[in-house]
Amino acid sequence: MTEEITGIDIVRAQILIAQGFKLHEKPLLIPKQDAIQRNGFAIQCRITTEDPSDNFSPDYGRLQTYRSAAGFGIRLDGAAYTSAVLSPFYDSLLVKLTAWASTLAGAVRRADRALREFRIRGVQTNIQFLQNVVNHPLFLTGEITTGFLEDTPELFKFRRARDRANRLLSYIGDTIVNGNPTVAGRPRPERFEPPPTVPVELGRTPEPGTRQLLLERGPEAFCEWVRAQRRLLITDTTFRDSHQSLLATRVRTHDLLATAPAVAQRLPGIFSLEMWGGATFDSELRFLFEDPWDRLRAIRRAVPNICFQMLLRASNAVGYTSYPDNVVREFTIESSRQGIDVFRIFDSLNDMRNMRVAMEAVRDTPSICEPAICYTGDIRDPLRPKYSINYYVKLARELTRMGAHILAIKDMAGLCRPYAAYDLIRVLRAEIGLPVHFHTHDSSGISGASLVKASEAGVDIVDAAVAAVSGSTSQPNLNTLVGTLAGTDRDTGLDSEALGDCSLFWETVR
Repeated sequence: MTEEITGIDIVRAQILIAQGFKLHEKPLLIPKQDAIQRNGFAIQCRITTEDPSDNFSPDYGRLQTYRSAAGFGIRLDGAAYTSAVLSPFYDSLLVKLTAWASTLAGAVRRADRALREFRIRGVQTNIQFLQNVVNHPLFLTGEITTGFLEDTPELFKFRRARDRANRLLSYIGDTIVNGNPTVAGRPRPERFEPPPTVPVELGRTPEPGTRQLLLERGPEAFCEWVRAQRRLLITDTTFRDSHQSLLATRVRTHDLLATAPAVAQRLPGIFSLEMWGGATFDSELRFLFEDPWDRLRAIRRAVPNICFQMLLRASNAVGYTSYPDNVVREFTIESSRQGIDVFRIFDSLNDMRNMRVAMEAVRDTPSICEPAICYTGDIRDPLRPKYSINYYVKLARELTRMGAHILAIKDMAGLCRPYAAYDLIRVLRAEIGLPVHFHTHDSSGISGASLVKASEAGVDIVDAAVAAVSGSTSQPNLNTLVGTLAGTDRDTGLDSEALGDCSLFWETVR
């Protein structure tokens, strides 16, 4: 490591020389060759995600643990960290460890100590191989040649890493989440009070709601009815987006079913329940060990009278990659058969081409096609002209041409300020003639006001969540919104007492 023992930064020198500076003049001032002083010894160990026992084949994956060395005479060049994901398509280098000392033996001792201090878990590394190299007697003599590895098979003898800490943590986590099989069936003490039951009249048939209206009239006539409503219609996101935003979509079907009958009976005036799609497939299958189709069918039986809504990621469906057109189409059609009434379809970059197949598939079902425009920027800021009102109007007209029944504005980051919401909704309702559905998150803390201003501008439907699972990265508070509009010409007509009972339930579940 020349720069460590000479104090000359070779990389800086190369850059400055390329800019036209002279080697021995300012700002470089590098001494001539015979005047360069050498100070001590330096060894560099390149720590990589390679398996020396398998011909140094590269490994990849997630770094479960990363702890590096430190101390006098130790230099690290790298950017690894715990939870970093290492791709198989790039360099396997994690970090360069450079050890310096006044003697070769001292540099070797520092390198060995630093290598032993590293804790890297989740991928294979070459650390034990490097330890074998720097501690080998022949290496200490400084007389090794390029045939050192081939002539020294003991360099490839490794002890098995015990990894006790990660194994213990994995065991504890697995036991906490999945239970201890050795005590299965034994009574367990209740550590928490059970959630309160939401009062509901057993055996009572829920009043007809939006689902019956949709089945009776069909999508086009139903949307004409939506457009003609004076009251503000509400989509309740409690069953999906609220807990996806706050709790990583970890709410179980068991808990959803505990309150579903009360929603059907006591809140039949809700426009829709947003209860499927998005990350529900991923989370149910990977973490909750549930069948998302079973969830859809079970809640459909419990709530026969309110439209069900799902979030469909256009060509990504409910996954994280682009699927073939026939997969997107058949998934969409089957979702409609199983009970989804409103499909909110979006592309994160507002690419209409990615939305086309899903929209056409919905149009071939009795369900509602609700494409969404993702909101960004600030339409009221003249210094940010790229995402102006004209940008959104142009997209809205294109989605209308492609077959939208309802137009959604999807403000995923809570960026749409109250007066911007007012301006945008007012213009869109005037320009396109479709019902407008406004979705936002309360990340900024002002989205409740944005819903009120959207209501004043004539928005047809807004998204909100029951109080206990609202706010922050979730949707604005539904209970508060209902109270705010009570007695106005946009009164939602929803039962505040029923919403309060639901909130007490979700507060305990959360």
